[in-house]
Amino acid sequence: MSTDLETDYLIVGTGAVGMAFADTLLTETDANIILVDQYAKPGGHWNVSYPFVTLHQPSAFYGVSSRELSKGRKDQVGLNKGLGDLASGAEVSAYFDDVMRHQFLPSGRVKYFPMSDYKGDGRFVSMLTGESQTVKYKKIVDATYLKTSVPSTHTPNFTVAPEARFIPLNDLTRVKDAPAGYNVIGGGKTGIDACLWLLENGVDPDKISWIMPRDAWLLDRKNTQPTVEFFDSAMGAQAGQFEAIANASSVTDMFDRLEANGYFLRLDKNVRPSMFHGATVSKLELAELQRIKNVVRLGRVQSVGANEIVLDHGTVPTSPEHLHIDCSASAITNVVMKPIFDGNLITPQTVRSYQPVFSGSFVAHVEATYGDEAEKNGLCTVVPLPNHDADYLRLTAAFMTNQYIWSQDADLKAWLLENRLDGFSKLVASIDPNDAEKMAIMQKLGANAMPAMGKLQQFIAALDQG
Repeated sequence: MSTDLETDYLIVGTGAVGMAFADTLLTETDANIILVDQYAKPGGHWNVSYPFVTLHQPSAFYGVSSRELSKGRKDQVGLNKGLGDLASGAEVSAYFDDVMRHQFLPSGRVKYFPMSDYKGDGRFVSMLTGESQTVKYKKIVDATYLKTSVPSTHTPNFTVAPEARFIPLNDLTRVKDAPAGYNVIGGGKTGIDACLWLLENGVDPDKISWIMPRDAWLLDRKNTQPTVEFFDSAMGAQAGQFEAIANASSVTDMFDRLEANGYFLRLDKNVRPSMFHGATVSKLELAELQRIKNVVRLGRVQSVGANEIVLDHGTVPTSPEHLHIDCSASAITNVVMKPIFDGNLITPQTVRSYQPVFSGSFVAHVEATYGDEAEKNGLCTVVPLPNHDADYLRLTAAFMTNQYIWSQDADLKAWLLENRLDGFSKLVASIDPNDAEKMAIMQKLGANAMPAMGKLQQFIAALDQG
């Protein structure tokens, strides 16, 4: 059986980006919306995240703009002590479910079809009933483009022997028999989370082997706090970032300066990072991770055998009594940039560094407010998702381009000031002109912005030629 539907916007995907987009569209227009998603509840990958996952950045600027996620408090215990609360995966899932049930659906302008497989051309099929429905829409929003790969649904790109004790990260909390040791496979955010969880639960760091194909530059979470108390850290880090770039004589010198002023952190001072995914840690977390001395830097895993792990550049011993934890899934699997606005297709992507949820809201606002496609795309330069360390240059240049363009539009500046997902506009607007220290930070930021942009363009051009 097939039925027909009609709407202004068909949004495919109710992950964080799709929900943020729908929220702003619902708030700022009188449009009707149909939301289609494969999961039983909104929240995207949060539905299948590992049990101990939390946000890596403050809850204060995550979720949808119209509803607060943060409890407005700082953590008093643990490795995030003294910093803004980090919502757990369960809290994030419940939050998005609450937004859908108590905000979107009661509006009368939203229809939601969970457990549905979108087939293209406006058609989707219920995964429970097999019923097919076709939507006649004015515009379609592909909120699945920035697909997130999670451990529970990730297929490793290496072989695993039947005798090897091998689990996705999701199953770590189900361990009943203490293994001889733990082999954590993956150096990204999930690998960090696995190591921290093991250490927090009393595992001897000498029983943990951390297989890290690439070391990463890390961000200090203290510099992401959007409250006046942390002004010197947050805006000081931005000003320091621009100053470091502006004064750098080379890309290597730039990273050295960024580390020296506290913008970047790294696990081991003797190992030069080659990866940058925007992972955020507290200094307490970094100190905990540094307790793990057996860090394996022999490239990617090729196979996990009964008695050895084969990597690109060597082997390490293991045993059937060791537990191998797969943390090798990449957070974002699709990083090919494309125009956000293309006819009746809208493809939300990041327009601000490290902020896909803010970006979803911003793209919806631009869609609701501006008519010309070229103008809309001009306001929404895609900020590329980083992988290698050099990607930091392109990401930062694109971010600075957008910030400058937005600053020239009075209405956009006013919107940013009121958008909950913009962590720092209110912080800057709150400065007392008589506060000499804060004004000095902002003057430093302003003085170095253009020289930093020029230096980034110089470095990027050299990378492109070389």
